Amino acid sequence: MPNFNNLQYASEPGSPTSPSEDWAQATADLIVVLDGATARTETGCSHGISWYAEHLGKSLLLAAADTTLSLVGVAKSAISRVACLHPECDLTHPGTPSAGIAMLRPDGRYFVLGDVAIVAESTDGIAVIVDERVSQTGVAERAEVDHYLIGTPEKAAALLPMKRAELAARNIPGGYWIAAADPAAADHALVGHLGLDDGAPVAVLTDGAARAEVFGLLDWAGLLDLAVAAGPLELIQRVRAAENSDPLGAKWPRNKASDDATMVTASVAS
Repeated sequence: MPNFNNLQYASEPGSPTSPSEDWAQATADLIVVLDGATARTETGCSHGISWYAEHLGKSLLLAAADTTLSLVGVAKSAISRVACLHPECDLTHPGTPSAGIAMLRPDGRYFVLGDVAIVAESTDGIAVIVDERVSQTGVAERAEVDHYLIGTPEKAAALLPMKRAELAARNIPGGYWIAAADPAAADHALVGHLGLDDGAPVAVLTDGAARAEVFGLLDWAGLLDLAVAAGPLELIQRVRAAENSDPLGAKWPRNKASDDATMVTASVAS
């Protein structure tokens, strides 16, 4: 059976004053990376996004120990388990905590729900699995946000209707799907199988680290090469340097000056 080796991990919060809402862990048999969705409205939950991402990640690892489960089944089990951990919270609230999930097995099976990316050197070339459905919601509201510089009152005000439009499209047909309180969302994940030869490099990363590609610093192949050769921290530091060169988002319009950035790399061994 194949496994992962040469595992490397790096993660940095987007702000030194706020806990990261990313979560990741990797074993020889599974890579799991989560990206908690930023809360800009009430959530009906007293625990917060970091708590949700951490407990969902740990629950995914627990469920994945049952190798008879598909990755969809793993996600469903984990989402249900976390919902049972805080029944005192209003899990029907439109803003209930949520997180994107990416899981990858060394045999090439993958699961992506939300904006967490998988990049791999597959038998068909560089494969990139990205769920872009969330970015296709609230298009007009997102464009309005991008008109304003980071830190201005106008941008702060525009972010609220953008988030409301995003939440209105969450976990409904025609919208986007993400892990929250209903395990049925896992049925709408991007799933499949990558052909991974012995020694194939792979990476799983949150959108904060994927800014290297979004900003045009590297293409996906270059991103994978750099992260494997120099380590995920080097990639994240390049993203941070770019962000620091454009603190107001004039060159690269975005919602946050810096975002939580997390990346795991590995190679496949037969």
